Amino acid sequence: MSVRVRRVYEPPEADDGVRVLVDRLWPRGLAKDAARVDEWPKGLTPSTELRRWYHADDRPYEEFRSRYEAELAEPEAAGLLDHVRELAGRGPVTLLTASKSPQTSHAEVLARLLED
Repeated sequence: MSVRVRRVYEPPEADDGVRVLVDRLWPRGLAKDAARVDEWPKGLTPSTELRRWYHADDRPYEEFRSRYEAELAEPEAAGLLDHVRELAGRGPVTLLTASKSPQTSHAEVLARLLED
């Protein structure tokens, strides 16, 4: 299973496979055709409340990860996670985020869960 995380602002690459945008909001300043997004499961993204909590006052990543994993256990998110896991079972999947630090973002949490 091949899952990787990239910034959505980076140009698409031939080996990206299925490109899945994992942000709730469309990335600012990016044309939809330039992003080449194949799927956009908004229900898989952190809640607005969790995003705001995490970005306020430099909250610890480990706590964010724990809270986000709890959200991913909810039925809608769990179903979407299973869907992306099925996609990854068929070929490469690239999780796309506008986050400036993908390695400490929700996209990295998703990648880890998908690879487990």
